[in-house]
Amino acid sequence: MAWTKYQLLLAGMMLITGSINTLSAKWADNFSAPGCKGSTEHSFSHPFLQAVGMFLGELSCLVLFHILLCHDRRSPEPKMNTGQTFNPLYFFPPAMCDMTATCIMYVALNMTSASSFQMLRGAVIVFTGLLSVAFLGRKLMVSQWIGIFITITGLLVVGLADFVSGEKDEHKLSEVITGDLLIIMAQVIVAVQMVLEEKFVYKHDVHPLRAVGTEGFFGFVTLSLLLIPMYYIPAGHFGNNPRQVLEDSLDAFCQIGNQPMIVLALLGNIISIAFFNFAGISVTKEISATTRMVLDSLRTVVIWAVSLAVGWERFHGLQVLGFIVLLVGAALYNGLHKPVMEKIPCCARFLGQSSSEERLLSGSTASVNQDT
Repeated sequence: MAWTKYQLLLAGMMLITGSINTLSAKWADNFSAPGCKGSTEHSFSHPFLQAVGMFLGELSCLVLFHILLCHDRRSPEPKMNTGQTFNPLYFFPPAMCDMTATCIMYVALNMTSASSFQMLRGAVIVFTGLLSVAFLGRKLMVSQWIGIFITITGLLVVGLADFVSGEKDEHKLSEVITGDLLIIMAQVIVAVQMVLEEKFVYKHDVHPLRAVGTEGFFGFVTLSLLLIPMYYIPAGHFGNNPRQVLEDSLDAFCQIGNQPMIVLALLGNIISIAFFNFAGISVTKEISATTRMVLDSLRTVVIWAVSLAVGWERFHGLQVLGFIVLLVGAALYNGLHKPVMEKIPCCARFLGQSSSEERLLSGSTASVNQDT
């Protein structure tokens, strides 16, 4: 069935804003400007402040939810399902996971390329699958286990590509490897977040925009407060700022004052995450979760192409191989192979049995959170 214009708009919005989100964060990292008190020009390395901006973008989803709710209530026949009444504190644990993972990933983005950053985030499939078995009582299908092992292979290939090219690019080899490991470590925390959301949050039938916005609220408030002690915590060379502290927010604002283009990159990150979350939720609702997964994979291609075009990184054949392997792993895990296999009689019979068994074992368990 052909897509409507609205569905095409949503798909395009998700692809474009999702790509802008990563590219704008990397663009901000590439700026250099003098800091406070006449300090010499240095790179804009403020991952924790950037994470605050991202949560501000998520918080705006809560504003959008209330705007849509007010508009719906004014209509003669309100149609918006606001979900059940819930305790907002249910969102605090997953929000803390989101905050921790986001901070780690923004630190890692300073150390590695935007394309590797996006590809390695595919590791979340591995950890989500394993944790859903351990804590949600799920039984994964054979194709999902194969998808997990193929994804691990793809991650190794992408890591090898970074290892081979590390000394040739702007980042040192040790930085690239550290960055890659941090991204994979962050995916463990993201997987924990998804399991927490499924086990404790989404059984309350909370509207997705409200869920994203509430987590954004907790993340924004908590991390904003943490910026105060971070200003005084020594971090040595890890704190890539003149005072060598964990996060020097004042230095960031001084750099923004000396290089106003940084504001554009930060605004791109804040605005894009809000539209990306809205578009992603809408794509899942209006089209399918499978389409959302495909668009997310295409986002990696866009980020990679733009990074090559603007000279942020060089072309590496191993990355192409790694991306293809990761794509195959994600496709198998998410069941994209089923429409093809259903046309083969023996495979169709096997798939039918597996689906029945999976429904019997998983019961009415909600799907893993798809809002991040």
